[in-house]
Amino acid sequence: MATEESNTVVSDFINFLNASPTPFHAVEEAKKRLRSAGFDQLSEREAWNLEAGKKYFFTRNHSTIVAFAIGKRYVAGNGFYILGAHTDSPCLKLKPVSKVVKGGYLEVGVQTYGGGLWHTWFDRDLTVAGRVIIREDKGGSASYSHRLVRIEEPIMRIPNLAIHLDRNINDGFKANAQTQLLPILATAVKAERNKVVSENDSLESGRQSDGQKSNHKSDTINAKHHLLLLQLLASELGCEPDNICDFELQACDTQPSIVAGAAKEFIFSGRLDNLCMSFCSLKALVDATSSDSSLEEEIGVRMVALFDHEECGSKSAQGAGSPVMINALSRVTNSFSSDSKMLDKAIQSSFLVSADMAHALHPNYMDKHEDNHQPKLHGGLVIKHNANQRYATNAVTSFIFREIASKHNLPIQDFVVRNDMPCGSTIGPILASGVGIRTVDVGAPQLSMHSIREMCATDDVKHSYEHFKAFFQEFSHLDAKLAVDI
Repeated sequence: MATEESNTVVSDFINFLNASPTPFHAVEEAKKRLRSAGFDQLSEREAWNLEAGKKYFFTRNHSTIVAFAIGKRYVAGNGFYILGAHTDSPCLKLKPVSKVVKGGYLEVGVQTYGGGLWHTWFDRDLTVAGRVIIREDKGGSASYSHRLVRIEEPIMRIPNLAIHLDRNINDGFKANAQTQLLPILATAVKAERNKVVSENDSLESGRQSDGQKSNHKSDTINAKHHLLLLQLLASELGCEPDNICDFELQACDTQPSIVAGAAKEFIFSGRLDNLCMSFCSLKALVDATSSDSSLEEEIGVRMVALFDHEECGSKSAQGAGSPVMINALSRVTNSFSSDSKMLDKAIQSSFLVSADMAHALHPNYMDKHEDNHQPKLHGGLVIKHNANQRYATNAVTSFIFREIASKHNLPIQDFVVRNDMPCGSTIGPILASGVGIRTVDVGAPQLSMHSIREMCATDDVKHSYEHFKAFFQEFSHLDAKLAVDI
């Protein structure tokens, strides 16, 4: 039976998921939780005045967030104990010109982001969420603000084709991502009756548009996106459609995350990969630094880094392949010493847990895992191994993480991909090679990875949280007992 503590962690996770339809919202939710826990926000544009025993965070692009707590016994050159995860998930993102009129329908042009199971997006009740840049006119001058937006009700759908129109559909469904993966927003007739179709939306029978017409309004937001969509966004934001300058929006499932299954042992939700590891990392840091005595004997810096753009390779200004991590380590170290050599010393004393979900053994596809490496739900965190460095785990780093599990009586599993199958990767090798930090790759097991609706086990949320919290509390003591490069 689940304990009260387990239920609390899972309930908190469900709340986090439902508040985080996009990376922008996930970072906003993380900021709220960090502020409530006494973390002070820093700006990368300003000088940092840091103090031992204090807690801080900063964001980049509002889609990546780094939070850290400095031990009271910390001195420059001491190590950083880091949990790294990512805020993004495969999804459909609106194109810069999303207005499509086709066959009497208003459709929304989208582009695929990451390696999603796109067939799972059909026949789902969809909406949009993301960020909007709004112009505000005050005293005769314009200012611009970044605002998050989420339309709660379903406004779009990608309908499947009837089986009698494609008798071979069950032999293998493969949608054309350009022509068949467009959500329907409205019918043109109904939109016209409600006086919401702009004058350059062609409604003639049979005429099609890809939103690239040339006219005197081609440089306005109305020429790029359906006025109906803009009006919905403006209503949600409390502004006029003309005040919307630009946006980054994605399609989102409106079905909420829930605890489910006959035994209430599963979580059904989108974005488990990788908001589950993001949440467990964040909660572990908050709870491992919550009391006045938490950092009393700590000699290092406890840190969580949640990056954007992992699903498309991490190569962005806010991805794990950017200087975000090394910048954070450098600025903390330099706040306590002007000696440039201290950063190199600190990196060699540091440790990164790259936390990204693992795919559990699937009972209907048993041959996709080899017999000796079958991660299972409720089995605890999975340590990921790959001889070709698709994961950054080695004997030293896996030993440390396993020892923490043993001391706290936590379950742990191992995974290596079959030799006849390709292997995925994570932010682990990127940060290990880019920063030079010891790294272990781990993740909670799940099913339906990269589907619009994934599933994991409630027990593994609690196991992950407890393991990460123990990592913060135990690492400096355990590392002091381990001799390698001497």
